[in-house]
Amino acid sequence: MSPIQIALLVLAVAGVWAVVELALTLRKTRTVVDSLDKTVSDLNNALAEAQPVVAKLDGAVDELTPALAQVEPLLKSSKTAVDALTSNLVEVEAVVRDISEVTGSVAEASNAVSSVTDSAAGAVQKLFNKVKAPAADADRKLAAAAAEAEQPTERVLIGDDHAAADDDDVQKPAAKPAQYYTYTPAETSEESCDE
Repeated sequence: MSPIQIALLVLAVAGVWAVVELALTLRKTRTVVDSLDKTVSDLNNALAEAQPVVAKLDGAVDELTPALAQVEPLLKSSKTAVDALTSNLVEVEAVVRDISEVTGSVAEASNAVSSVTDSAAGAVQKLFNKVKAPAADADRKLAAAAAEAEQPTERVLIGDDHAAADDDDVQKPAAKPAQYYTYTPAETSEESCDE
């Protein structure tokens, strides 16, 4: 083989290879174009569906335009109302401050009157207690002595052994002699008088 034949053979192989690559590229391009066509048709459908919504929004904006023109005067009048309310609140604050001052003065006067009244009542109470105390003590001592005289004398049994109760729940005397202490009304009345 001559070099020209080899060169022609290499050129032929290169040409076949270029045709195959061109075919593969065209196939990929066709799939891309098909997907692009589908995307454009979907986009057209979405725009067709959105067109009535846009028309309604356009109509709503046209209706809102006069309302927006009325908002500015409303804002001005609300600013005026807020200013008036602020000045009223300042006046109310001054009135409340005056009321608190008057209330504080009244509370101080009430405390002063209350302390004077309490001290006068305490002095009168002390005076009555001094006059009333001797008579009340004598009456209390007489009443205590009379009450003690009316009570029977108490006897207390002191001892360690106690007899067991029989069937009639009566105690039997203990084996040891029992010690008795007797309290007389005269002893108790003397103790109460000493107090």
